[in-house]
Amino acid sequence: MPRYTVAIVGRPNVGKTTLFNKLMRIAGKGPFIPAITDSTPGVTRDRNYGVLVLNGKEVTIIDTGGFMPDSHSLDNSDMNAQVREQAIFALQEADLAIHLLDAKEGLNPSDIEMADTIRTMGKPCLSVANKVDSKEKEKYLLEFYQLGVSEVIPVSAMTGYNMDVLLDRIVPTFCADTLDNEEIPKVAVVGRPNVGKSTLINTLLGKKRLIVSPTPGTTRDAIDSVVRYYNREYLFIDTAGIRKRSKASEIEQYSILRAHKAIQRCDVAILLIEGSQGVVDQDQKIAGIIRDANKGVIIAINKWDLVSDPETAYKEIEKEVRAKIWFLEHAPLVTVSGLTKRRLTKIFPLIDSITAELSKRIPTSELNDLLRQNQGFLKVVEESARGLKVLYMTQVSVRPPHFVLFINRLSSLKRHHLRFFERLIRDRYGFVGCPINITVKPRRD
Repeated sequence: MPRYTVAIVGRPNVGKTTLFNKLMRIAGKGPFIPAITDSTPGVTRDRNYGVLVLNGKEVTIIDTGGFMPDSHSLDNSDMNAQVREQAIFALQEADLAIHLLDAKEGLNPSDIEMADTIRTMGKPCLSVANKVDSKEKEKYLLEFYQLGVSEVIPVSAMTGYNMDVLLDRIVPTFCADTLDNEEIPKVAVVGRPNVGKSTLINTLLGKKRLIVSPTPGTTRDAIDSVVRYYNREYLFIDTAGIRKRSKASEIEQYSILRAHKAIQRCDVAILLIEGSQGVVDQDQKIAGIIRDANKGVIIAINKWDLVSDPETAYKEIEKEVRAKIWFLEHAPLVTVSGLTKRRLTKIFPLIDSITAELSKRIPTSELNDLLRQNQGFLKVVEESARGLKVLYMTQVSVRPPHFVLFINRLSSLKRHHLRFFERLIRDRYGFVGCPINITVKPRRD
């Protein structure tokens, strides 16, 4: 059975994301990366998901963008319509709505329309007035009873005032059923702004989960979505596009940090590159972040439907990728189109293969047989390193695979010698899409 789901909804800048962060800190499951908060209305545009543990049960909580009335005319009307749509989707998913109100600003026409929407959908609802940090300020709640609600719960998402009361109101509403906690592969989709990350995930989901816009920077948070393929689940993390820091606004700086964090969280990173533009400097920098994080990796060339003469173009892009991102030579390369669904199903077997490779362990006896079978090449390495003698090799850990090479002394070993041993391992055991770490230790013969 699915987890009980609670959606936080309300008009812009009432403190929905601040409340989401506070709830996650109090009752969140596992390490928590705060969602972006800012005084600028509209910072949260997509739905952001978290998991709370209440009375020993897991509850999914959804943070949404600011709900705007249909009649509200703003410069970016299309974007506001999409944000409104996302709030509606969140309500459709939810078993319980938290309608967040602003006690400082009072009742607003957007609050009335939001309340009517929740009532029309037949959703159970808790009306919560934010920015109340003392008993004396609870007198400002009276006007909110015009919404026809039986109770308005005063809280301060910033200070934590009355949060225990809010949690106590949530607990009686949810049922005992929870999801199986089986670990599923975590996949971060990363790339430059507007390269098609959200479109790709929406296509995989088969529904409009993330806002898609031709405007670069639409996605500001790292957003989690569960994709099911042939009865197996995959957690996809859509990230804000990583751009040069000199060109990033303050809010985008937060987004870049979260993209880095998303890579740290994932098992496999999909580096999305635009097929018509090829590999640019920023693609190389993002590839370097993936390499430094020691994550499994797939390089996906997106928007392949826009490429003329695909056969010739593939040879050129493959050559360019291998030349400019040579340090990820172990990464499989696949061409896709998030818009037309072209070759998207190729991604799932690659994810399965890479996650298996990350956990693969090679017996020490096999590794030393490998060294013995390559004595000729080994002697060339030892002679070039002047006095180096390789003793034996063993694997000490997985995720990612980590090997230790024991030698007689450290001073002679160079980086290119380690690449030789990595090549030996990959030629025999594969580890496609999987990073390999090799460290050396001196040991007397």
